[in-house]
Amino acid sequence: MNRILLASAFLLVSIPAAFADGIPSAAPTAVGPVPAAVSQAPKASAPKLVEPHLHIARSNLAGHARIALTFDACMGQADERILSTLVREGIPATIFVTARWLKRNPAALAVFLQNPDLFELENHGENHIPAVDAPTLIYGIASAGSPQAVRQEVEGGAAAMVAAGIPAPHWFRGSTAKYDLSAIGEIRAMGYRIAGYSVNGDGGSLLGAVITEKRIASARDGDVVISHVNQPTHAAGEGVAKALVDLKAKGTQFVRLEDVEDTGDDKTTE
Repeated sequence: MNRILLASAFLLVSIPAAFADGIPSAAPTAVGPVPAAVSQAPKASAPKLVEPHLHIARSNLAGHARIALTFDACMGQADERILSTLVREGIPATIFVTARWLKRNPAALAVFLQNPDLFELENHGENHIPAVDAPTLIYGIASAGSPQAVRQEVEGGAAAMVAAGIPAPHWFRGSTAKYDLSAIGEIRAMGYRIAGYSVNGDGGSLLGAVITEKRIASARDGDVVISHVNQPTHAAGEGVAKALVDLKAKGTQFVRLEDVEDTGDDKTTE
């Protein structure tokens, strides 16, 4: 007990006077169990998150699998290894761009706009914020946190695209590709289809070249592949570029999302 009283006295002396009014004037004479209402402060329940899948209509032609390549341009710079391969090989793809990426990559944007037969540009948001309308962290990234913030993320991304000379987008893919169901409903009510995927090509651009190549090469008829085109210093980009060339040599039919029918779960495309 003496130790407790001495420690309490020390704390009272060491705390600045500005906070002293909130401290009891005398230490309690006994220490009992803390009431449950005090010890267990209510915590907000974490929102239930989904990571929707998306598939496209199959070709059903042996040796000519139909695959939709989708690339996220989150932040950072354009990966010329991937971009030059797509242009050189004439491989169409759907690119999801953020407003932040557009500001930093005018040269890459020019390439996209000069090749409208290859590139479909769609909305990845204004500031690369997860489209979840309740506060939470996803891979350490704070979510939008409210319906209003989700709307701003979507509308801000679309406005930046139109200002850059890009046709108004019809698809949206949020940062981390995770959502809560209420946010999905809100985005769909705004007129967007939500782009999930069925093959994670590069693990957020964090995988090595060999494993990235193998993942993308594993895509089958009707798959939608997600990879990244904004990390030129990461080894994954090398694997992406090689996989694209190999798939083309095998007779793969590459399509953009706007060119083919699709099916997404969690009511993302209904």
